[in-house]
Amino acid sequence: MRNCRAVLWIAGTGLAAASLAACGPAAVPKRPAAALPPAGEIGSMLPDFNVKDFQGNPLSSSELRGKVAIVDFWATWCEPCKKEMPGYQHLLDRYGSRGLTVVGFKATMMADTEDPVRFAREAGVHYPLAVGAPALAAKFGGLQGLPTTFIYDRHGILRQKIIGFEYTANVEKIVLRLLNAGPP
Repeated sequence: MRNCRAVLWIAGTGLAAASLAACGPAAVPKRPAAALPPAGEIGSMLPDFNVKDFQGNPLSSSELRGKVAIVDFWATWCEPCKKEMPGYQHLLDRYGSRGLTVVGFKATMMADTEDPVRFAREAGVHYPLAVGAPALAAKFGGLQGLPTTFIYDRHGILRQKIIGFEYTANVEKIVLRLLNAGPP
């Protein structure tokens, strides 16, 4: 460290090139490795989770790895959710064999207006659904509104985050782009 301080003083005298060698490579500050974006931001990784779905079956993030994954936070009182969820089921029916998966987490910030299982059945949804408790939502970066949809590529990298309703056709374009990128 003492030699490097001398370099700074010497550098001011015009002798910087000769004296930088005295510091050696250890004295050159290294750039920190690029940090991953925070949870819920584009480029962040699919968080680890282990929950039970509404039927009591285990549901884990490991089941999503290697697949294009739609992770949707919804609620029974959310009218846009009622419109959006059948579209996700349609995409799963159409592209599940190509590597698409869909998981829904019921947000808990307000009381349900109806039974969530009946709600899903009436919406025609058959993909796994589980409670999205606040701690789970926090792993995804928190919720700013409902529905909130996260779309991950086959590497588990968040490629799209949608807050609020989005038409199925627009989500399908994103899904197809990711599916066409091929396996990890």
